[in-house]
Amino acid sequence: MNYIWAFVVGGLFCALAQILIDKTALTPARILVGYVVLGVFLGAIGVYGPLVEFAGAGATVPLTGFGYLISEGVREAVRERGAIGIFTGALTAAAGGTSAALIFGFLASIFFKSKPK
Repeated sequence: MNYIWAFVVGGLFCALAQILIDKTALTPARILVGYVVLGVFLGAIGVYGPLVEFAGAGATVPLTGFGYLISEGVREAVRERGAIGIFTGALTAAAGGTSAALIFGFLASIFFKSKPK
């Protein structure tokens, strides 16, 4: 049942983004940034945590999950280190995923050549 809820919640995030792309003048980049900001906001007010518990990867994989990860990292760093945690929390919380994306992107650029459309 966990897989079904993850699929439903993740699918709803994707469907909402597609509706925004189709029905508004927002660019995909602005929608993606909006999703990150929404994740930070919902994490800050305590709404996104229960959604993560309920939907698992359906809530953590979309960009709202990245925003939630940033907000939780900052919250924990401020609790541990004080005001300096405002600057370090997001970096330490998202370091693993960001590093993996950069490393795999670099490796892909070595082995594959991009072509213009």
